[in-house]
Amino acid sequence: MSDLADMAQGKIEMHAAASLGHRQPEGPKATGACLWCAEPLPPGTRWCGAECRDGWEREKRLREIARGGQ
Repeated sequence: MSDLADMAQGKIEMHAAASLGHRQPEGPKATGACLWCAEPLPPGTRWCGAECRDGWEREKRLREIARGGQ
C-alpha cells in the first residue's frame, strides 16, 4: 500500500515528464560565427556579446510581427 509521500512523488514525476515535453526550443544553433555580425566565434557560442544577441532577438521579433505572429 502506498503512503502519501509515494503518491506525491508519483505526481511530481508525472508533471515533470509532461513539462519537459512542452519545453520551448533553446534557440538557434551555434554556427562558429556570431549570428548577428558574422564575427568568428569559439565553438558553442552564438553571439559576440549582449549587443549582438539583443540585435538578433529584436530582428527576430520584428520578423514575427511582420508575419502576423507574436
